[in-house]
Amino acid sequence: MESQLTLTALQTNLFWEDKQKNWEQLGRQIEGLSLTDIIILPEMFTTGFSMEAEKNAESMEGETVQWMQQWAKKKNAVIAGSTVIKENNKCYNRFLFVSPNGEIQYYDKRHTFTLAGEDKAYATGENSGLIDHKGWKICLRVCYDLRFPVWGRNTSDYDVLIYTANWPHKRIAAWDTLLKARSIENMSYCVGVNRIGTDGSDLFYPGHTAIYDYMGEKVGSTKAEEQDHTTVKMDRDKMLLARQKLNFLNDRDRFTIQS
Repeated sequence: MESQLTLTALQTNLFWEDKQKNWEQLGRQIEGLSLTDIIILPEMFTTGFSMEAEKNAESMEGETVQWMQQWAKKKNAVIAGSTVIKENNKCYNRFLFVSPNGEIQYYDKRHTFTLAGEDKAYATGENSGLIDHKGWKICLRVCYDLRFPVWGRNTSDYDVLIYTANWPHKRIAAWDTLLKARSIENMSYCVGVNRIGTDGSDLFYPGHTAIYDYMGEKVGSTKAEEQDHTTVKMDRDKMLLARQKLNFLNDRDRFTIQS
């Protein structure tokens, strides 16, 4: 188990439903990153937040997964972000977490965004999104999940909570507030990776990518509306010491979530 883990949140514009251009752009950005353990990309990083699920869907053996595996191996770092995956005749907004050895862990978005009709285009995820990497417990979540604190509740003693998103400017105050709240209430690192630019639905995204520590302090952030990244070295021992001293998580409510 490693007590420290370095994470990079990569904020970028996305080309609408153009996988090739997004692969090329992101490849150039990833190439220029310094040594890190995990690189997080925005939600639907190959297409933007498109409801054309069938048109954009790939399998788990498709080009996007292969692209992620190639870059993970080349950078010796996890490449993670969500894309459109079709499996068992259903399309999912799937948050992939691809390790340098090619191993794939993932989470399927549970709360599909009904305001945009995501619930009609994509199936609702049913897996927990709890994964392990280098002894760290990591909880994967996608965009709209941020609005539902029960689904992010730290009942499993995870260390890092990660949200990949396409969160528009008109509701960015909620993004900023809820990311900080999730870190405080769960006493964990909380990472939110958002895109910039305007998408094919004419929605504008300002970024506001940020990393908070277990006390709600912002320890990493990007420039608003700019192609940028932030890298933070997370310290698990310090986090566990804070939890031990304060004991807030010991007083949490006990419950189980039913589908």
